[in-house]
Amino acid sequence: MSDDATFEKFRACAVEVLQVSPDAVVLEASFSKDLDADSLDLVELVMALEEAFDVTVEENEIEGVETVGQAYDLISAKL
Repeated sequence: MSDDATFEKFRACAVEVLQVSPDAVVLEASFSKDLDADSLDLVELVMALEEAFDVTVEENEIEGVETVGQAYDLISAKL
């Protein structure tokens, strides 16, 4: 899967779970500041990403993840 296709799949999950515009889901976006996502939203997003990409993300791995780019890198590294 190309990086573009991977990011589009990632973006689709974020749009669905966080109920935001696809245009808002950019690598620099902060989950809390730009996408108005709280910790529960992030847990739901991680669960959706795990299912979409068939990966497992440990709870301690998402600590400190604040931006779309950080979350995308975490998922990409597991593919």
